[in-house]
Amino acid sequence: MSKTIPHHYNAAADLIDRNIARGLADKPAFIDPQRSLTYGQLQQDTRRFACLLRETLRIRREARIALLMFDTVDFPIAFWGAIRGGVVPVCLNTLLPSDQYAWLLRDCRAQVLFVSSALVDVVRPALEGQEFLRHVVVVGAAPDAELPAGWHHLADLLAGADADYPTADTNPDETAFWLYSSGSTGNPKGVRHVHTSPRYVGENYGRHILNIGPDDICFAAAKLFFAYGHGAAMANPMWAGATTILLPDRPTPDAVLDVLQSRQPTLFFGVPTLYASLLAHPRCCPENSSTRLRLCISAGEALPPEIAQEWRDRMQVDIIDGVGSTEMLHAFVSNRPGDIRPGVAGRAVPGYELRLVDDEGHEIAQGEIGELLVSGGSCADGYWNRRDKTRNTFLGKWLRTGDRYYCDEEGYYHYCGRVDDMFKVGGRWVSPCEVEQALMSHPAVFEAAVVAHEDGQGLVTPHAYVVLAKGEDPDDPTLFERLKAHVKERVGPWKYPRRIDFVRDLPKTATGKIQRYRLRDLARG
Repeated sequence: MSKTIPHHYNAAADLIDRNIARGLADKPAFIDPQRSLTYGQLQQDTRRFACLLRETLRIRREARIALLMFDTVDFPIAFWGAIRGGVVPVCLNTLLPSDQYAWLLRDCRAQVLFVSSALVDVVRPALEGQEFLRHVVVVGAAPDAELPAGWHHLADLLAGADADYPTADTNPDETAFWLYSSGSTGNPKGVRHVHTSPRYVGENYGRHILNIGPDDICFAAAKLFFAYGHGAAMANPMWAGATTILLPDRPTPDAVLDVLQSRQPTLFFGVPTLYASLLAHPRCCPENSSTRLRLCISAGEALPPEIAQEWRDRMQVDIIDGVGSTEMLHAFVSNRPGDIRPGVAGRAVPGYELRLVDDEGHEIAQGEIGELLVSGGSCADGYWNRRDKTRNTFLGKWLRTGDRYYCDEEGYYHYCGRVDDMFKVGGRWVSPCEVEQALMSHPAVFEAAVVAHEDGQGLVTPHAYVVLAKGEDPDDPTLFERLKAHVKERVGPWKYPRRIDFVRDLPKTATGKIQRYRLRDLARG
């Protein structure tokens, strides 16, 4: 991280105004299907947004507002406008049911809810009895659309706000925004990030891994309310003065290919399941993609080597795999152009330190499996109102990732699974990820997840759930034996799944991560 951060530092002023000072005022910052927003327009609209919060809605500094918004140019206006005004935006997942929104709004105590018009009916039941909520602002509704009494149109509020409104003199260590963890095993946790976190991501991952510059055009399938989407579509491109393409709709293979072909991005950010779905789509070929695409990026879960290789062979573009978290905001372990090892998480991103420790917190020998701890300037300031979780996860300058890895003699980290996912068979550790990758290397398998299963004699063995490739017959009596033999050959005779259930799909979080706890419950049942 640069050592020149002043005592008064505002992330919006840095990532927006600095680009204007560089002569990029007329350069597109964000483009959605309906509108384009230059850096100059983004500066003016974020000033207007800060003004409407502070002067029109009378929201004080450090108070929180909730953003339940699709990925249009209004999202960066609201997000960075709040930060410019010293107000804290809380990003909410747009894929949740009403009762979850009721809980989130109570938890974060948002005083204003900004909601995309298409989500109003979903969130309306959640507004009952919200003691902290003072205003609801609808985004993207037709100007003449009728709203309930006391509600506002964002366009009306912006039109009456001051485009020269001053930027708040925030502190570098002041809370800038919240993201919520995916909450795969319970209610999500509010993760508090400070003003310097986005800059740290750009200075390290953006500079050293992506080599991102003003000529780049970024397209991320991950949404802006996710940490991965935040880094891919805002922190990295805005740090560099690049352009971001936004997709408000679900990132289906057809929708993604349409954007790749029509907008011609240079950088594409996806997740392993999306790359697999794209490869299974008949339109997936270079002619239906971007001729300018120079690099693809994957995160969220480990990228199977077979998917990476098939993508490279067919699309003639590399995918670099990386590992990040909501708490660290973006990737801290990554492959990089010219240094790609399929099936390997990669090496530490410059600016981040890594340690592997045993269950007692002691550092382990090279080659042994341990929990990964990470330290870096994009680390969150802790969880909101979860002191026990904060103390268990944030250890001084170190963050416990909850993931197990081993580091080889060349400094490359190999993912072995979540701490709770690892198990022993015959006294030897088994990594679910390793077995899953072995299964997915078989042409009959599209997706796989592996969990521990205790049999009637108290012995723990691997239990696999498999989504078959198109055209495969789950009733084929030879299939189980063929897959079992394949795993034995690829990763070892004691690691093969003793049972395989063929399923139509795997349970996943909204971020695309497999919910293995649900599969463990299913296996026990």
